[in-house]
Amino acid sequence: MKIIMLGAPGAGKGTQAKMLAKEYGIPHISTGDIFRANIKNGTQLGMEAKKYMDQGLLVPDELTVKILLDRVAQEDCKNGYVLDGFPRTIPQAEVLDQALNNLGDQIDYAIDVDVPDENIINRMSGRRACLSCGATYHVVHIPPKAEGVCDTCGQALVLRDDDKPETVKSRLEVYHKQTQPLIEFYSKKGVLRSVDGTVDMQDVFAAIKAILS
Repeated sequence: MKIIMLGAPGAGKGTQAKMLAKEYGIPHISTGDIFRANIKNGTQLGMEAKKYMDQGLLVPDELTVKILLDRVAQEDCKNGYVLDGFPRTIPQAEVLDQALNNLGDQIDYAIDVDVPDENIINRMSGRRACLSCGATYHVVHIPPKAEGVCDTCGQALVLRDDDKPETVKSRLEVYHKQTQPLIEFYSKKGVLRSVDGTVDMQDVFAAIKAILS
């Protein structure tokens, strides 16, 4: 079962991807993690990617897909995988599609976790993070025991720049321009399924499992 997770930043697709990977015993593959692993292990592909990253440039699509294919060719992916954060654009999806076709393979499902922008802005602006130990909270859904203080290490909690409403709005603009067209792309291929991402996390998970079964 080869699954792509789609959805705006903050829609909860990463959380669902991890839960699916655990449920079905398949790897959760995020491009950020693969890049870091390749760079850490000093692979040729990793060193190529590092050249771009060190200059603050995006890694070209062809190289990203090469690194991805190298990952999905590993033994733990023989029963499938969940892709999280890739593809982000139509050109990336086309390169991935072609590469999988060449291997006689294809994506089974593209799951769109659908959440309106307004909900995402409210959701993300309520996040609080501990910069000391990395714990994360939400003022409504997962509040700390004492307001503004980390339960784990007692340090002050902050609203990260990434989660500030103005930053979230600009990230959503990029998403609508670059990534949302993937919904139509996978819909035309007949593999797109959409779930309501505004409901409880477990209900979203149950809806995705119902699709996959």
